[in-house]
Parts: sequence; structure tokens; C-alpha cells
Amino acid sequence: MTKDHIAIPALLKIESGVISKIGSYLKNAGFDSIVLLLGNGLTAMFGDKVFSSLKTAGVEILYSQEMDTVEFNEVTKLGFSLPKKTQAVIGMGGGKVIDAAKYIGFILKIPFISIPTSSSSDGFSSSSASLIIDGHRKSVPAKMPYGILVDTEVIKSAPVKFLYSGIGDMLSKISSTYDWLYEAESGWDELNDCAYMMAKKAVNSFARTPFESVKDELFLKELLDSLAMSGIANEIAGSSLPTSGSEHMISHALDSFLDHPELHGIQVGLATYIMCKIEDHRWKRVETIYSKTGFWTYCESLGLKRIDYEKAIDLAPSMKPGRHTYIQEEKYRERAKVLLKEDEHLKKIFN
Repeated sequence: MTKDHIAIPALLKIESGVISKIGSYLKNAGFDSIVLLLGNGLTAMFGDKVFSSLKTAGVEILYSQEMDTVEFNEVTKLGFSLPKKTQAVIGMGGGKVIDAAKYIGFILKIPFISIPTSSSSDGFSSSSASLIIDGHRKSVPAKMPYGILVDTEVIKSAPVKFLYSGIGDMLSKISSTYDWLYEAESGWDELNDCAYMMAKKAVNSFARTPFESVKDELFLKELLDSLAMSGIANEIAGSSLPTSGSEHMISHALDSFLDHPELHGIQVGLATYIMCKIEDHRWKRVETIYSKTGFWTYCESLGLKRIDYEKAIDLAPSMKPGRHTYIQEEKYRERAKVLLKEDEHLKKIFN
């Protein structure tokens, strides 16, 4: 797919201390009047620093609230009720508030600034939002961030499960790019060489990062840089093909029937290992990173059920019927279900 216009972040800061500089970053970018949406509880945690930074820089907060909903009608109603002189909408927090803010930016046709407080997925850098429509989560077009501001000290303070989720989501690009290449070579789709290269470079850069702890500054910066690059790869492609393949279909299937799904990146991360192992594609790299980071150990504590993943593997092709990844092939689905029972790591994880 060829795009006439590609939006990329004009403001990109991923480093320690960003929270205290938000005001100056926005002012220098030309924003004087903004709307600030925060995740639940974040006003108490970071409000003083954020509000002080904005006030010092002379950036007016026209409206601010905490929110914990991605219900389509509520988000839309809020968007159209905002002051007309709003120059940008800022979303600070986890996936919900960022999805809400980016969709509001989209419908109002104003810049959206993404300030994630965890590294759970590449959603903070993407141009789509997951909203609840008629009781079900659906992906809708949204606003590519004009700016991405990430404070690594804030990321370190988030529960470690969000780091594991981000690791799983990042490594999923090993599987998704392999799926996309397979589809292109099979005549099912066309490869965008630039988007494909960017997605591969993003995951390779992260996968080769030396670290002692998942909270090392370099490791966090590489993870967040690479997640941001993934969102840009999707923008170049005009779709999520560079970063979402069979592993995402398995996760979407789990979401469709589980009452309490795990974090997206956890589900995607496990599905990535499964797909890479049955395809014999870079699975040793995935296995090594999961071992070194503690991803395997964390997953062992979740009490996951093998029967759920077996069902999800069978349902996965129906999640995106227009695609033809490896999971659309019955022989790979059968191999995946066998692997659930025989792989030493997976035997420890699934009951």
C-alpha cells in the first residue's frame, strides 16, 4: 500500500527526567493551550511535576481529567466537548488513556502527544486505537503521535509485568516480519521494503542490547526506542502488517473468549516463541532473551491453561481472515498444539 503522506513524530524524547521538562518541550513545539488526559491515580503520582512544568513554561491547561474508559461513545463525547482553542491533546498513562487521547486527536484533527508511563506495548507510538464499540474491543483509525515523551525513571517505577509485556510485544516483530515476508512470497500481499526493514531493524537493535537488569537505562531506552520505531513502521506500511502477524492473531483469539486476558505483550510474547519454534526461525534468540530477562519465570506464575491456547491457535485464522500467515496453515496449527505439550518451557507455564 502506498501512502501519499506519512506522519512521523516531530517531537521524540526518551530519557531520564522527561516529566519535569514537558512544559518546555511543548512550548518549544509551539503549543500554548492544551488538554491533558491522565490515567487513574497519575495526578497524585506525577501531577505536581507535570503541572509545575507546564505552568513554568507558560502552557495553559484548558481542561484536565483522569480517565479509565475507552468506550467509543464516551471518548467521542469528551472529544467534541473540549474547548475550541485546544491546540493539542496530551495522553499520559497506560494504553487506555493513550488510546482515548489519540482518537480524540484524530476526530478533532489536532496533534496528539503520547506520554506512556509503562512499556507494555508499541501502542504509544501507533496510529490506531483500541476502543470498546458495542461491548467489544475494536481497532479504529487514530492519530499518529506528533510527539512521544517517555521518562525512563517513570518506566522503571511501573510494575515489572509491564516491562515483560513490552519485551514480548517487541520480540513479536521477529515473528510478524517473517509472516509478512511469507505472505509476500506466496502472492498474498506486497512487501513494503522500507517498513519491513524498519520493523526488522527495531527488533534486532533491541535483541542485541547487552544488559544486566531489565531496569538498566540502556536496556529500557533500547526497548522504548524500538517500540517507537515499530509504530512508525506501521505508518509507513499503512497497516499493522510489519508488527502484527500470527502471534497477534493468537492473542486476539484469547481476548475474544477469556474473561480476564493477560497483558497483550505477555500473550503475544508466548505466541511469538511458539510460532518461531515451529517455523525454526530465530527461536533460540527469543528463548535466550526470555531466560535472561525473567520472562519465563514471570509467565510460570500466571497459572495459564493449555486448553485456552489450544483453542486460540484454532481460532487464530478467523481473527484476520483476509491474511495468510503461517497460522492460516493447518500443519502449523497442529505443530503449535503439539509444542504446547512437549516444549520444556511451555510445560512449566501451562496447566
